[in-house]
Amino acid sequence: MATFKLGSRSVRELEGVHPDLVGVVRRAIELTTQDFSVHDGRRTLTEQQRNVAAGVSKTLDSRHLTGHAVDLVPYVNGRLRWEWEPIYIIADAVRIAAKERGVPIRWGGAWDLLLTDTDEAPEDLVSDYVTRRRAVGKRAFIDGPHYELPKSNYP
Repeated sequence: MATFKLGSRSVRELEGVHPDLVGVVRRAIELTTQDFSVHDGRRTLTEQQRNVAAGVSKTLDSRHLTGHAVDLVPYVNGRLRWEWEPIYIIADAVRIAAKERGVPIRWGGAWDLLLTDTDEAPEDLVSDYVTRRRAVGKRAFIDGPHYELPKSNYP
């Protein structure tokens, strides 16, 4: 089994991120079979405004602004890749790491529940989330690389 470690850019992206979430990310990189990079940690308001304008984020009330969110993007063949199969592998590693550390995690693949409250396969979580959103006449915004500490536990 391959073992991975966070690169210097990922470590820099974790500056200003809540220590509980940093601990989960550091443990997840040890557990995963899919290398990843911390693409975004704490963001400035200007960065968030640009992301909303570009359509890659939906809110100016992002948990990235307070250091309560990270985006973990698969690193495949020397490049960052936004592909679902490796994203699912990372989600499983994050779930295991968070459960080990007792840290609740909300995932952008299924916003309406905590990743740490279920053992359902990540691909099924995404599918079920989309179904739940459609059932109430809403679109599902899916952000597979996104992980955050829930406001209910981390105001």
